[in-house]
Amino acid sequence: MLDLLHNLALGFGVALSPMNLFMCLIGALVGTLIGVLPGVGPLATIAMLLPITFGLPPVGALIMLAGIYYGAQYGGSTTSILINIPGELSSVMTALDGHQMAKQGRAGPALAIAAIGSFFAGCVSTVLVAALGAPLTSVALLFGPAEYFSLMVLVLCFAVVLARGSILKALVMVLLGLLLSMVGSDIETGQSRMAFDIPELSDGIGFVVVAMGVFGFTEIMRNLEQGESREVLKTKLTGLMPTWPDLKASASAIGRGTLLGSVLGILPGGGAVISSFAAYTFEKKMAKDPSRFGRGAIEGVASPESANNAAAQTSFIPLLTLGIPPNAVMALMVGAMTIHGIVPGPQVMTKQPDLFWGMITSMWLGNLMLVVINLPLVGVWVKLLQVPYRFLFPAILVFCSIGVYSINNAPFDCIITAVFGIVGYWLSKHDFEPAPMLLGFVLGPLMEENLRRAMLIARGDPTTFFTRPISGSLIAIAAVLVTIAVLPTIARKREEVFVED
Repeated sequence: MLDLLHNLALGFGVALSPMNLFMCLIGALVGTLIGVLPGVGPLATIAMLLPITFGLPPVGALIMLAGIYYGAQYGGSTTSILINIPGELSSVMTALDGHQMAKQGRAGPALAIAAIGSFFAGCVSTVLVAALGAPLTSVALLFGPAEYFSLMVLVLCFAVVLARGSILKALVMVLLGLLLSMVGSDIETGQSRMAFDIPELSDGIGFVVVAMGVFGFTEIMRNLEQGESREVLKTKLTGLMPTWPDLKASASAIGRGTLLGSVLGILPGGGAVISSFAAYTFEKKMAKDPSRFGRGAIEGVASPESANNAAAQTSFIPLLTLGIPPNAVMALMVGAMTIHGIVPGPQVMTKQPDLFWGMITSMWLGNLMLVVINLPLVGVWVKLLQVPYRFLFPAILVFCSIGVYSINNAPFDCIITAVFGIVGYWLSKHDFEPAPMLLGFVLGPLMEENLRRAMLIARGDPTTFFTRPISGSLIAIAAVLVTIAVLPTIARKREEVFVED
């Protein structure tokens, strides 16, 4: 306990420095902004801002990027409630009851409960990150190459199983990501592979290039295609603070949402989206009168908003302790760490405690900033929503292109980014989810390195992955997960065959 308090004191010392406070504020503001703007999202935004972080100190850069992620969960609730368009995917469930409350003239209490629930969930989940950081880091130090390889296999299996839509398509995307990660030079021999004699590909495909193309450029094309008209709520926002009955009805929903989101955020493949869906479903089942949901039940706002913010912050636990990204946003954070020469994993806590604890304590400060930012600025966000997207996208596109070019001062990178943008658009039109591909791309080099090291230690014996207790257990869990996911599909195919006969 004393060690934890000492570490938190160190973290607050780092986070409260003027530069880091400013970075936290910028992250919270930008996160709220992109949460408010429908169709941008934290993935695309973090991908766009990665090049800017090159010139920043590592701690400040990561604090800013983290603020963007959990800030987007706050901002997404504003558009969900006011105009029934979720600014962020994790806010889809909030729109069901939040917009109904707004139509009933209760937009103020809905926005306030969303902010209060998110703040409470953010504080609790930050305590969890701080409490679990040291124990999980100690466990991670017991891992060898075989265990790390098996853990990464498990993470990719989670990504496949939890992906939306077809499991086969998700598996294809993971394999595509692994294949792209191998382009360039062999990590041991330096032999060129899959570079097709193109000099610019000799060092491989850049992480920012893939992320910016698949998420940034693709999002722009998808939003231009929709051409949606946004009908902003005309009624005046009055009675911003919730009543005592509102608080009483929301208290248990906020608690349950926080608990559920905290747990699901840690799991590989989980995250804010799954947490908000699970929390809403669970709250509806717990309700005495489920028919109230979808008609303006305040619990339907409190629970998913608490869950998505809790999950956004506990997803940092596997990243900071094990070096494994549990979702696509955390994969981008791995890219940001790599850019700054930081190796994600257990050694971050021991070798760079100021970074580890500075990031954790900045989450408390960021959540406090978000409450202060969100409630007074609702009127500003409403005005911003009235700006047509056709005026916003050229600025976003130019910003993306400058960012990509500035990394290596190479026009070729802009061309490759555009190619990935077109590929990403095609994938989205054919229901291929790009997040598993990004996870595969990030984990590919680490998997290859640990696979080779494990095989060298075992003198070429592949059974080492099954005979070592931790590694064998992780492989077994991965196999069970895939089997459970595939069995319903096989059963459905058999039924179709028998019906045809």
